[in-house]
Amino acid sequence: MTTISETYPTDVPVQRFKLTRKRVLALVLIAIAIGMLVLGNRSLTSDVVTTLTLVEPGTATALPAIEVPTLAYMNITALIFLGVGALAIFNPPQIHRYVDGLLIFAGVIFIPTILIVAAAGNSTNITTMMAESLRLATPIAIGAIAGLWCERSGVVNIAIEGMMLFGACFGFSTLFFLQDVFPPNQISIAMFLAVIVAVIAGGLAALLHAWLSITFATDQIVSGTVINILAVGVTSFWRREFLLSNQGGIEKLPEIPIPILKDIPIVGDALFSGQPIFYTMFFIIIISHIVLFYTRWGLRTRAVGEEPGAADTLGINVNSMRWRNVLIGGMIAGLAGAWFSLEVTGTFSNGMTRGAGFIALAALIFGKWTPFGAFAGALLFGFSDALGTRFQIIGVAVPVQFLQMVPYIVTIIVLAGLVGRSLAPKAVGEPYKKD
Repeated sequence: MTTISETYPTDVPVQRFKLTRKRVLALVLIAIAIGMLVLGNRSLTSDVVTTLTLVEPGTATALPAIEVPTLAYMNITALIFLGVGALAIFNPPQIHRYVDGLLIFAGVIFIPTILIVAAAGNSTNITTMMAESLRLATPIAIGAIAGLWCERSGVVNIAIEGMMLFGACFGFSTLFFLQDVFPPNQISIAMFLAVIVAVIAGGLAALLHAWLSITFATDQIVSGTVINILAVGVTSFWRREFLLSNQGGIEKLPEIPIPILKDIPIVGDALFSGQPIFYTMFFIIIISHIVLFYTRWGLRTRAVGEEPGAADTLGINVNSMRWRNVLIGGMIAGLAGAWFSLEVTGTFSNGMTRGAGFIALAALIFGKWTPFGAFAGALLFGFSDALGTRFQIIGVAVPVQFLQMVPYIVTIIVLAGLVGRSLAPKAVGEPYKKD
């Protein structure tokens, strides 16, 4: 006779529901979808339209506006979020390989959804939003590349914020004191020298970081923190002693529109009517990708960041390679700092980088330590910053302080790991001592 225990084995392990990172993101999507369905159908009517204009400001380009039925769009998007969230939670084997792609798709369409819902019943300019996102992404992207050069060689660099602040301060000071020395028709020379000084200032801060963390094997987090604190103190002192007593500002770096390309509909104004540091950002990203992945220098950099012991046995001077890469990263960070004072404000104020260095590190992690991935992360943060400004313009009924928190909230979400696991270089943060 067959017993119950033979028919239904009692030793089979019970499969428990695990709250993974992917399922947390799926639950967030479902909560957003439910909120959209409830609040949208309660507060909007079917005749409410969001108008998306595509005409560049100051031009006469005839491009038709896009009218989006807001309520219908919200309902369709909410249903997509519900479907993707349910699939990600239950994760059926038949579509397991497609779940990550579906989550990415939901994240992508969530970005325009925010803008369309916020502008319900009004119009908003997509071209201006695109240009502003790219502009605000500039220091974050450059700062992320600065961190990339350091961390790919095995040195953690949380001092990007301090290096940027040094670059902003001393780049501004150089142009401030030289603008009266050079005649108006040669002011571009003073601007060029100011940018160079900003780059050098970031490089000097990087040398201090390398000296502490590589030569003396100081904890790299502590070394970076020291530089950030030092930057706040030194630049505040410099401003109080040498800048506040001299009234006036500086002439910002000029816009350099590229003929023909700037007239391309939609993207022309955003990509080809920028200032020098904005254009330099693209150059740095492309060059960094080529050098790190297609040259001997890049191979050695990645080797000392992954397996410094093995690199040493092949004749690579690990610490010398790290010194050089940290210096390069610091100089790039100094250029990112110059963006604030020389390209945007034409002034210098205490702590004007406002945590951009730390957001740059988040973009680097988001991009999984690759140049183009870091740029994508910077665009995300740039868009979130521009979105907060856009909300204020279109009159969203949210306190300004909360709107200014948007990029930092996005940073927290990214660092919480909702975008997936990122693996840093194996030897990052570990000082190397030759046996």
